[in-house]
Amino acid sequence: MGKVALVTGGTRGIGAAISKALQAAGYAVAASYAGNDEKANAFKDETAIGVYKWDVSDTRSCADGIAKVEADLGSVEILVNNAGITRDGMFHKMTAEQWSAVINTNLNSLFNMSRPVWEGMRERGFGRIINISSINGQKGQMGQVNYSAAKAGELGFTKALAQEGARKGITVNAVCPGYIGTEMVRAVPEKVMESIVAGIPVGRLGEPEEIARCVVFLASDEAGFITGSTLSANGGQVMS
Repeated sequence: MGKVALVTGGTRGIGAAISKALQAAGYAVAASYAGNDEKANAFKDETAIGVYKWDVSDTRSCADGIAKVEADLGSVEILVNNAGITRDGMFHKMTAEQWSAVINTNLNSLFNMSRPVWEGMRERGFGRIINISSINGQKGQMGQVNYSAAKAGELGFTKALAQEGARKGITVNAVCPGYIGTEMVRAVPEKVMESIVAGIPVGRLGEPEEIARCVVFLASDEAGFITGSTLSANGGQVMS
């Protein structure tokens, strides 16, 4: 059995592509999910990847979920923090609930998931933490103050934790996808889609598998000299 990889939000969209790509690369993969049992079970049937249900915004649930994964597969050596939600709205109408839900799920989850595996990674002298941020964490997005703040926070988390892990053989990196052709994105109205694609220099949406390949590389031994980095995969829409 290969190294153990845990992908949050790993049964749908970009997360599902990441889970499948890591499995194909020889990792023993566990995929967590929040609530859609039907989709998760269909994913499990399709891939034979183990699925685990918990709320990444809840500290205790994360600790218990990780303990179950490690009891089943072994110590988590690669952690992909992919789970995220949106609660969009203009700031002058945004509620405290919309703000807190996004910050708790998209940003606080990085602590909730990374803290339980961190000491084991330090003891073993190896680890990979890969945080899936967003183009909107780099440039901001009107109507997504909560989401952009959380995704920008992920980049700060990545850079700081990378400095702490470097001497222990742990790398911490971020991937910032642009507009990716997930089921949700492709469901937007045609006129809106045309305007989105017009703003992407390569002239198309990205594919979930393209993000997954970024993650597989960053998880590999070959990426051991890369840490604290942000890999932008956005078709040239934002260059930094």
